Amino acid sequence: MTQEEAHTPTAVMLCGHGSRSSAAVEEFHDLARTLRRRLPDHDVESGFLEFARPVIRDGLEALKARGASRIICLPGMLFAAGHVKNDLPSEINAFAVANPDIAVTFGRELAVDTKLLRASAARIAAAEAAAEQRVDRKETLLMVVGRGTNDPDANSNVAKVARMLWEGMGFGWTEVSYSGVAYPLVDVGLAHAARLGYRRVIVFPYFLFTGILVDRIYQRTDEAAAAFPDIEFLKAEYLNDHPLVVDAFVERLDEALNGTGVMNCLLCKYREQVLGYEADQGAPQAGHHYHVRGIGTDGDQHHHGHSHDHGHDHAHGHPHAHDHGHGHGHHHGHNHADD
Repeated sequence: MTQEEAHTPTAVMLCGHGSRSSAAVEEFHDLARTLRRRLPDHDVESGFLEFARPVIRDGLEALKARGASRIICLPGMLFAAGHVKNDLPSEINAFAVANPDIAVTFGRELAVDTKLLRASAARIAAAEAAAEQRVDRKETLLMVVGRGTNDPDANSNVAKVARMLWEGMGFGWTEVSYSGVAYPLVDVGLAHAARLGYRRVIVFPYFLFTGILVDRIYQRTDEAAAAFPDIEFLKAEYLNDHPLVVDAFVERLDEALNGTGVMNCLLCKYREQVLGYEADQGAPQAGHHYHVRGIGTDGDQHHHGHSHDHGHDHAHGHPHAHDHGHGHGHHHGHNHADD
């Protein structure tokens, strides 16, 4: 970074999907306020694709009016489905083309991240702690519920989160379901889970914010509890503004500022302290640039024979189909995976 670039005012635009739920919109604004406190050296704005105000373009224009010469746009969404791969770039590119004197950078989505896994584990553990009875995790099934999308890449991330929580926290079993679009839906998933013989089922919505879909997940959980009275069903809180979620956003900003290319191998248990693999098991082998971590359960460990220093850029020039139109000047469908 040159001396001139170091003194360039850098702003941050937090880009949300939007919701018809006023509670969800307020939670997003709360997150934006938290980020402003965490980032006192940056001008922070927020906006939505649809359903709520301000829209993203309004936020970008506000940053421009306050003198921003560089804007980092951060997706306020968990996974890269249609919104992150198509809709947000379209909005941001339109602003960038109209304002060539402003450097606009699009950061990556939160993705599957060790900080979010630890935040998820904290939400799940809090649900256990609040329960009236103690049930061993080996007698507990964890149901992770994703938003659901017609993008199998995003759906598979929910399954990956579930698997890592399962192994990291030591549950007896895990299942995955979705609030819409993808199969199985929550009611089908819970009915299947109830037949597997576990004393307790913990339902964890892997969502950033509340809204109609989270309310529906909890409603389906109550219905399953009534249908299967011999099984205890617990409802864990969604991620919301857990401090580790905020840390993950700050990390995405740092990546965008420094041009860091990050691959999924950062989740490798031999490099990063992944949930359930916290105990040290010796030093890294010579020539390797990562931390070696041990496993918290039984099993032999091994070391990778390859370096994790690589990074790459992804170009997303392909179209993505959606199910509904936005109300801000362009019309496209919607797949429900991003936030």
